[in-house]
Amino acid sequence: MERSLLITVDFKKHSHYNVELAKQELRQLAKTALATSAAEVICQRDKPDPAYFLGKGKVEELAELITENQIDTVIFNNDLSSSQQRNLEERLGVKTIDRTQLILDIFAQHARSQEGSLQIELAQLEYLLPRLTGKGTMLSRLGGGIGTRGPGEKKLEVDRRRIRQRIGKLKKDLQGLRTHRQNLRKKRLKETIPVIALVGYTNSGKSTLINTLTKADQVVRDSLFTTLDPLSRSAKFKNHQKFIFSDTVGFLDRLPHGLIEAFKATLEEVKQAQLLIHVLDISFGQYAERAQAVNRVLDELQVQDKPLITALNKIDRLEDRTWLGRLKRDFKNPVAISAASGEGLEELKDLITAEFSCNLKNMKLSLPLDKMHVVDLIYREGNVEDIRYTQREIEINANLPLNLAEALKGYEKK
Repeated sequence: MERSLLITVDFKKHSHYNVELAKQELRQLAKTALATSAAEVICQRDKPDPAYFLGKGKVEELAELITENQIDTVIFNNDLSSSQQRNLEERLGVKTIDRTQLILDIFAQHARSQEGSLQIELAQLEYLLPRLTGKGTMLSRLGGGIGTRGPGEKKLEVDRRRIRQRIGKLKKDLQGLRTHRQNLRKKRLKETIPVIALVGYTNSGKSTLINTLTKADQVVRDSLFTTLDPLSRSAKFKNHQKFIFSDTVGFLDRLPHGLIEAFKATLEEVKQAQLLIHVLDISFGQYAERAQAVNRVLDELQVQDKPLITALNKIDRLEDRTWLGRLKRDFKNPVAISAASGEGLEELKDLITAEFSCNLKNMKLSLPLDKMHVVDLIYREGNVEDIRYTQREIEINANLPLNLAEALKGYEKK
């Protein structure tokens, strides 16, 4: 593992910035990227230095710290300009990467599907394109490591024209995949199957919840950004109503805008969903800050007005639950759950069902005796409240999805 120096710069103008939380998160991001934290530094400044981001005196201190601790990589918890990054590398003598590059590296590790891999390569190339000038040393570096995964050495050494061509090709390929996904969404809408998107801070338990609700086999790890590729799974609740649950990429405070753009395909599930479930790790000490970070991303996606349920997750990790009742007042449609143990999931399902109660229509039907296949369909797709067999017909009282109700309206009792 690379020995890293982690640097968090606190600018006083950021009123919502929790520097201690940011430092902890950077440490976890570095660990996810397979780096070990050999030293950590917090700096305070009024504004970035145009040349070095930090003051020259602080850069001199860092150079000594790097030598003393045998540092391989310097990781900033902020975004650097290409000139700042180049100047720091020259002065410090080691690889220097910023927050966006670190996150891109983690994404490159975790993307599995074709779509996810294309999104990552697009984001990395768009990040690198304006930084090619003067980056000869960095771009020719062999040996890999943090910040070098993804497009690879050959792609990084091509000229701007070829990179732009590659970006154009990636955008075209992604548009084709998005068109395919849009067609799937149209089919869902035609079938009137409600779509529910799980949103939340990275490592909040979304994948565990979707596994529990849909019996999916989504990978679950105690690390950041486990889910990058779009995942949609269906589930049927006890009233026989069907739902589509979509897992989404985990949010992060100060999630780089370029990443939001690159992951539009995944985040489109949030925009198209009829209901959002905000999965919040309530066992995390700074849960309020993470909730605010998620709300800021939802605002950027312009979906803050969608119906929303707040799933206060990981209550199994709480030693004291007496404050949960008071806490619920601070969130929209709250429900306390444990996706891992299953506690509270029936209440969550009841909230989901109530949200879509208008998607069912109660119908009283009279079916000929030779329509048993229709009876089977009603049992599969709807919720039968009463059924009676007479010598001439089958009388059924059932709650049906709107599309099925429309198809069976010819059998409705007058």
